[in-house]
Amino acid sequence: MNAMPLLIAALAIFALAYRFYFSFMAAKVAVTNDKFTTPSKRLYDGQNYYPMNKWVLFGHHFAAIAGAGPLVGPVLATQFGYFPGFLWIVVGAVMAGAVHDFIILIASVRYDGKSLAEIAKMEISKLSGVTASVAVLIILIVAMAGLGLVVVNSLAESSWGLFTIASTIPIAIAMGIWMFQIRKGKIAEATIGGVILLTLAVIFGRFIPGSPLEQWFTFNHKTLTILLASYGFLASVLPVWLLLSPRDYLSSIMKLSVIGLLALGIIVVAPTLKMPAFTQYVHGGGPIIPGTLFPYLFITIACGAISGFHSLVSSGTTPKMLMKESQMKFITAGAMLSEGIVSILALIAAASLLPLDYFIINVPVDKLQSILPQLHAMGFTASNITQLSSEVGEKIIGRTGGAVSLAVGMAQIFSNIPGLTKLMSYWYHFAIMFEALFILTTIDAGTRIGRFILQEALGKIYKPFGRTNWIPGNLIASFLIVLAWGYFIYTGSVSTIWPMFGTANQLLAAVALTIGTSYIINRGRARYAWMTIIPLVFVTITTLSAGILNITNLFLPQVFIEKTSVQGLINLVLTITIMISVVIVIADAVPKWISVIRGQRKITEDVPIGFSVETESAK
Repeated sequence: MNAMPLLIAALAIFALAYRFYFSFMAAKVAVTNDKFTTPSKRLYDGQNYYPMNKWVLFGHHFAAIAGAGPLVGPVLATQFGYFPGFLWIVVGAVMAGAVHDFIILIASVRYDGKSLAEIAKMEISKLSGVTASVAVLIILIVAMAGLGLVVVNSLAESSWGLFTIASTIPIAIAMGIWMFQIRKGKIAEATIGGVILLTLAVIFGRFIPGSPLEQWFTFNHKTLTILLASYGFLASVLPVWLLLSPRDYLSSIMKLSVIGLLALGIIVVAPTLKMPAFTQYVHGGGPIIPGTLFPYLFITIACGAISGFHSLVSSGTTPKMLMKESQMKFITAGAMLSEGIVSILALIAAASLLPLDYFIINVPVDKLQSILPQLHAMGFTASNITQLSSEVGEKIIGRTGGAVSLAVGMAQIFSNIPGLTKLMSYWYHFAIMFEALFILTTIDAGTRIGRFILQEALGKIYKPFGRTNWIPGNLIASFLIVLAWGYFIYTGSVSTIWPMFGTANQLLAAVALTIGTSYIINRGRARYAWMTIIPLVFVTITTLSAGILNITNLFLPQVFIEKTSVQGLINLVLTITIMISVVIVIADAVPKWISVIRGQRKITEDVPIGFSVETESAK
């Protein structure tokens, strides 16, 4: 099948959803209102609460939510065929992901930019607030460690990639100083200058390998981990306008430009999807994802459809920088649907490879020989792997994880564009660097969000910690968050807890949707609660099912094997903890929904927590 119908259908559905579905949500469900002064202005401190231009904030939000998930998840799920992943991305991004991100942002903005746990405390109960805090901190640390490991693995011994990504830091600082201090509000000037410098960094980065500068940008895994942790610390403690926001904005320009180029390449090349719509692995037994289509598709493709991590961004950095409530639709729905397009393009790139080549790249070498007869029986006999390896200049057999096969797929599409046929190796290495850039922007925002959450928790013990602009609290909380995820990467123990992240992340989405539903019902808009209840029910059922299967088929057997007993026990305890947290929050919330609907509990006034008529009138 040609890839064009899928791309056109996705673009059309997302455009219609943005125009109508999310306009309805903004008007009737979130009820955004520009008469309310946002926390960025009312609580302005020049550090964390800072009103940001909507384009810059969109860039930050998109960069923060679009990590490895929208790229790697669809590639791995291609094992089931191209159609299940395509359908879940399109339906999930509209009905679940963007709704999830939107409702949490409005709730956080109305609560002065507070975290998900604090919103749970105020909308449901103190018990739900504490439970959500535990779940959020576990998932955040695991996410930062896992994503950080991907960055370290991508950039280790890669001077070109490290040079280009390192260049974005001084470029971003220069952009921040220019558009927020020297030429306030001159976003276009800073953008033009930043794009030119970034383009030069990409071009000249190609010549770093083999030059005298190579040794300055070539590091091993442990050194890179220290450098990455240092960057995460700086991004967390420095004023948001100086590094985090301008770098995320710059990174988003590069991300969206490359994705736009990939979409253009697909339009020009019109690649054929060589992977069938469905494979026999929908019934389980796959060499990449052993489980069945249900429920494992829905935890493998997360960020491109719905991801609990997004709720941390919508209740972390973004609400503290929003200028007007009317910009929420553009920032949340716009970013989520853009991420959906990224996932569709990644899926197309992977499905355009010969199926046998796809499995040769993504299955470990020692396992490949045992499944070759099965692959041949499925009709996957043609292979171009030797030529592909030669063209990209690297051995790509058994390069598991999805990143390499995505890079090969992207490079193959780019190199088929007229005039670019001899640049396969260049596009492959560029794609690998591009993937690392995608993930890095999640780490810097995630570290700052973790700092906010930890400060809120420590503020219950010592009040100054609760102030985000208190410098000692800023430094201590940032250090503790960086130390936690940095330790797991440095010691290599992140591989111990990473297997439970997919399930835990989607369980967090269920918690966020429960909190969002409470927000809607508590404001007397129960007739619109179906918008969050439908995805809540689906995500909860699929993810709890996946959690139970992981416990019985994976973690419990590991506990009884001496070599894997520690890993199995840790994953078992963490998974059960998150699952219990979800059940507690839902069980705590549902009776309160019923009480509000029956008129037994008072409806919450739909105004920001710090709103007063006198204050707003004076302005």
